Amino acid sequence: MRDITVFSGSAHPELAEEICAHLGTPLHPVQVHRFANDVLEVQLQANCRERDVFLIQPLVPPTQENLVELLLMLDAARGASAARTTVVLPHYAYARSDKKDAPRISIGGRLVADLMVAAGASRVLAMTLHSPQVHGFFSVPVDHLHALRELAAHFRQYDLSNTVVVSPDLGNAKEAAAFARLLGTGVAMGAKQRYSDDRVVISSVIGEVAGKDVIILDDEIAKGSTVIELLDRLREQGVRSVRVACTHGLFSGGALERLGALPEVEEIVCTNTVPPPKPCDKLTVLSIAPALAEAMRRIHDGESVSALFDTSP
Repeated sequence: MRDITVFSGSAHPELAEEICAHLGTPLHPVQVHRFANDVLEVQLQANCRERDVFLIQPLVPPTQENLVELLLMLDAARGASAARTTVVLPHYAYARSDKKDAPRISIGGRLVADLMVAAGASRVLAMTLHSPQVHGFFSVPVDHLHALRELAAHFRQYDLSNTVVVSPDLGNAKEAAAFARLLGTGVAMGAKQRYSDDRVVISSVIGEVAGKDVIILDDEIAKGSTVIELLDRLREQGVRSVRVACTHGLFSGGALERLGALPEVEEIVCTNTVPPPKPCDKLTVLSIAPALAEAMRRIHDGESVSALFDTSP
């Protein structure tokens, strides 16, 4: 491809390399220098002048370091006279800070979006934002992809005749319903209340799950507290088997080990929007590099990206 230049930050270079392999374009190097006072300096090691620049950087731990690195990459591309700079954001960690649900708290999702635009972002390509309103936090165009098609393609290998998709909460119900349509299954959801980052209570499950093979679908699994709480309710209702699926498999604080140790959990499926954890017998990691590469190609060529949002079977 001509007139396209792709760079990756330090967060997930393996994903960037895979994306570039699908695009058939090189991944250009980025030099990151840390001064004695702990300040970062970024240099893009390829020509950006009047080119279509893509910067690939999920916001994963160390999240603040990776965010500042991305902002510096954006500033460097703007200073190098890039024609357009698109942030490829496989995981937007600050999307969870999307509302004011307590006095005097910040709304980080909007603030960080403003920082990216101020630093020079012309466009954003994101994958499975935590909630729909986060899309509106950006004052530049956003192409918001999801991983439902990749997840559905994986689960179609199983007998789904007795399967129901379960969302842990009402907030993810729309995505769960779309996923159920792709699989041709029923859908149910949990009635969840969150009291802190790692304390949630699911009082009941709305929908028919007794004797069913369940696929729990969530956008992100960090500590796994929501999924473990939901599993307690599903166990009480006598489900036959459980598989867990998410887009962003962060699995912090030993979450993967805790989930994998539960006998009713047959499989845990995530995508590689974030660096995958250590291999586990029950873990399956799907690649979203082809979807991101196709979206980048369409953005570069001025083609519609909306077909990639389709959730029809």
